[in-house]
Amino acid sequence: MTPTNVPEIFGSLVFNQQIMKETLSEKVFTALKNTMEDGTPLNLEDANQIAEAMKNWAISKGATHYTHWFQPLTGITAEKHDSFLTPADEGKIIMSFSGKELIKGEPDASSFPNGGKRSTFEARGYTVWDPTSYPFIKDHSLCIPTAFCSYNGEALDKKTPLLRSMETLNDQALRVLKLFNNQAKHVTTTMGPEQEYFLVDEKLYQQRKDLKMTGRTLFGAKPVKGQEMDDQYFAAIKPRVIEYMEDLNNELWKMGIYSKTEHNEAAPAQHEMAPVFTTSNLAADQNQLTMEIMKKVARRHSLICLLHEKPFEGVNGSGKHNNWSIATDVGENLFAPGKTPIENAQFLLFLTAVIKAVDENQDLLRCSVASAGNDHRLGAHEAPPAIMSIYVGDELQAILESIKDGKSYDNKSKSKMSIGVDVLPPIPKDSTDRNRTSPFAFTGNRFEFRSVGSALSISGPNTTLNAILAYALKEFADELEKSNNFDEDLQKLIKREITAHWRILFNGNGYDNSWVQEAEKRGLKNYHTTPDAMEHYLDAKNVKLYTQMGIYTESEMQSHFDIKLEKYCQVLNIEVETMLEMVNKNVIPAAFKYMNLLADTEFKMQRVFNLCDAGLSLMRKLNDLVNDLSNKAEELSKLHSETKQIPDLLSKSKSYANTIIPAMEDVRSIADHIEPLLSEECKPFPSYEDLLFSVQ
Repeated sequence: MTPTNVPEIFGSLVFNQQIMKETLSEKVFTALKNTMEDGTPLNLEDANQIAEAMKNWAISKGATHYTHWFQPLTGITAEKHDSFLTPADEGKIIMSFSGKELIKGEPDASSFPNGGKRSTFEARGYTVWDPTSYPFIKDHSLCIPTAFCSYNGEALDKKTPLLRSMETLNDQALRVLKLFNNQAKHVTTTMGPEQEYFLVDEKLYQQRKDLKMTGRTLFGAKPVKGQEMDDQYFAAIKPRVIEYMEDLNNELWKMGIYSKTEHNEAAPAQHEMAPVFTTSNLAADQNQLTMEIMKKVARRHSLICLLHEKPFEGVNGSGKHNNWSIATDVGENLFAPGKTPIENAQFLLFLTAVIKAVDENQDLLRCSVASAGNDHRLGAHEAPPAIMSIYVGDELQAILESIKDGKSYDNKSKSKMSIGVDVLPPIPKDSTDRNRTSPFAFTGNRFEFRSVGSALSISGPNTTLNAILAYALKEFADELEKSNNFDEDLQKLIKREITAHWRILFNGNGYDNSWVQEAEKRGLKNYHTTPDAMEHYLDAKNVKLYTQMGIYTESEMQSHFDIKLEKYCQVLNIEVETMLEMVNKNVIPAAFKYMNLLADTEFKMQRVFNLCDAGLSLMRKLNDLVNDLSNKAEELSKLHSETKQIPDLLSKSKSYANTIIPAMEDVRSIADHIEPLLSEECKPFPSYEDLLFSVQ
């Protein structure tokens, strides 16, 4: 493969600030930069010049069309392509693109999820350019990242609430920073999502209806080897996979995506890609684009990229570790201990705000990562439990405990940083290890939200993180702005809030069953399923938080509630129908085929040798299993028919969670007992061994 000149290709398909400088006048570039940084509106004349420059640049890269690229509530991206072509005199054409076309579009919104807010005939929806996220070339089109809203202005996408949350967090963080005489003018959130995925051979994938229809295997006997040898994690990458990774990196780099890390994950056929941190809305856009490119590049290599959270039973599922931090416009990380007393006091207040926010909003964080796929992963001793808790490391927890108890703290084995007040002890530098069992771990200068599923959009979880932190900071600012003795009141506030929310701090093993009982004693919430969590989404405190912070309207929240539960039911419906079809068309016919071969062999053996006890025993065993499978499948079908008739979404989703999924597990268990008994030529579909170990 030809060596890649990374600096040369990086961002070559992105209309970034370098291209803007080269193609725009100084006046227009300054106006656009003000729009990007401060939200200053663009006038139409400047917008027209920007559109013309974008069009010319895009055409030079081979583009013939443009599209407003947006993120509807489906969780994936959407695009409607229009060509630059405009009719001219004498049957000719010109290539044109106006400022109005750049800033605003009007796609048909009737078929996107809206939670019942709008009738099908109410098709009007608007896309509005997000100038803080760079346009890029994909295939033959100039893609313009946009927000998507309805005719009456309600958000129909995941980008709009994320942008709102970033703005409200900026406002509340600046209020707090002002109390410390911090001169920051802007605060932004940054994010780096680690993306886990599986690669399987495309030919084998095409023979698995469950993978094609649902993204996961509904059947599959345990292979003789899984991940128990611990020989997959960080192992040498197979030649076919490294070719894929090289190709993937090149495509991502062209798109200006900071693809940094690649390695084998814990399970066979599982891998990870991680980018460098960037601003949250840009990171969200890039992660959506990354998932699309990962799938597209895999096809070039006759591979399929699986992003489902649990494509294979019995081996680790895939997550998307959401590394989240906040920084000022001068590069100060607000989640990092500082070098001066005032900086450390500031750090402790922001840390306390996070602790308060997570404890008071365990339900919202669980809702933000809830999906049918992720439910299989959370709490399965391979990912964080569904119980929310915060890991801060032993030393930082000891410091917080000393604050809570009003005791001094001293550990001379670590470098200390004084915060300048007696009650608050010094803070060790780099004092945390990582806890892979924690859903929300502090890792020195950021928090790693490890509960996010691999297929999920990161916009939702980051909107929630920004919103709940902004709400906590608002309460702190409201209180401290009235203070007559800031240092004293700051100490009281930090001690009070750490004491009140001490239960959320947990540095132990989240995989241990004892944690479930301990968490229950602490009063922490444990929502096992999506319906369990979503039942609390519209609680009064949550509506108050989101509406007061300007993140969602109550109507938008109702829509999200309906959409998430409707999707949950739709996913389970597809899985049940696929499972029943595979039982009837694959598993039972395969068993009959092998039983017929056994019967033929047994008949011949009886005639010649008058013995074949093993064959008879195997036939009886298969016969009993097939009868059980048929009965369980019939029972599942009946239960599913009843569940589909339930009119209320929450009740229906609970029926899927509590009745249908256990019935599916019963069907699978029997089928997975049948599979290993069949001969190779009678296999109903490619086995786990085929799928997990075929890509070399």
